[in-house]
Amino acid sequence: MSDAADIVAASPDAPALQVVAPGPSTTLQDAGRIGHQRFGIPVSGAIDAVALAAANLLVGNPPDTAALEIAYLGPTLTIAAESVRLAYAGGAATIEVLDEDSATPPKKIPPLTSVRLRRGQSLRIGGLSGSVVGYLAVAGGFDAAPFLGSRSTHARGGLGGFAGRALRAGDVLPLVASAAPERDELTLPDLDLATPQRVRVVLGPQDDMFSEAGVETFLAATYTVTAATDRMGMRLDGPTIAHRDGFNIVSDGIAPGAIQVPGNGKPIVLLADRQTTGGYPKIATVISADLPGLGRLAPGATLGFERVDLDTAVAARRALATMMQGMAARLVPAGGGVDIEARLLAENLIGGVVDMHADHQA
Repeated sequence: MSDAADIVAASPDAPALQVVAPGPSTTLQDAGRIGHQRFGIPVSGAIDAVALAAANLLVGNPPDTAALEIAYLGPTLTIAAESVRLAYAGGAATIEVLDEDSATPPKKIPPLTSVRLRRGQSLRIGGLSGSVVGYLAVAGGFDAAPFLGSRSTHARGGLGGFAGRALRAGDVLPLVASAAPERDELTLPDLDLATPQRVRVVLGPQDDMFSEAGVETFLAATYTVTAATDRMGMRLDGPTIAHRDGFNIVSDGIAPGAIQVPGNGKPIVLLADRQTTGGYPKIATVISADLPGLGRLAPGATLGFERVDLDTAVAARRALATMMQGMAARLVPAGGGVDIEARLLAENLIGGVVDMHADHQA
């Protein structure tokens, strides 16, 4: 149980979402805390920037607006505002609207659709499948103070978000908007958030510290995502990658998607909450266009790596950026006769990924 002093609460009259059940790891994330790695402050931000953008666009927000990043199992949230418009994007999940009257059966919400809920109703998001993360956006955004230009949560450092941590039961999350305006509800049809089987990488910057056989093993092997994976890094199990002459280097900067190989020869792909510097050699770096898709992989999933050159990485980044810029034009009305108080959710939205962080490199 949390102490009352640990609970984040809004003013009694302020619009908010009340956390009935938080899920195992629900945090506030936006595009990340850019420009402070030189001071030892991680970027953080959404693991899957594409799903974040999709959820925000459905409710009318800019694509990098802070939203709730949900891992594994979603929260139950009660509306404490006149009305709220919500949208979800990410792993498939059962989404239900619960009325104040407990005798009223829950209403399941169809995918890929924004929804407007009224005061006293609750939204319940079940276990995720097909992806480890999903995003719940609120029209107008959350009224959380930015820290160094970002509302992203870095839980290890206790920075940003709501009290620098994952949500807890009893938290009251303040909203910017007291009511959601009347409008047609929107959907994003024919979009996919499939998880990748082959992840593209550019070798280096320390691939010369691995034997030729070690590099061949890395590119040919199939790896399994382990349960030790978190927002900091994806730990993989599979064939051991052989170093050439040891595994220690002078600590240097860590780019998103850098793949460290410590002394045990098992690769670690560094993700949103990665450390800013590290002293293990990095055999390769995941291209920025493949990072959000990589971050969707749950423990037990398998993947392999495919070597590409820098020109291919840059072209992939540009192609995904173009697709992202065109997402708003793909929004369409949800259709006539929709009960807007009983609709929500986005299913798997976009096949492919894009890097939205200025600190990211191809």
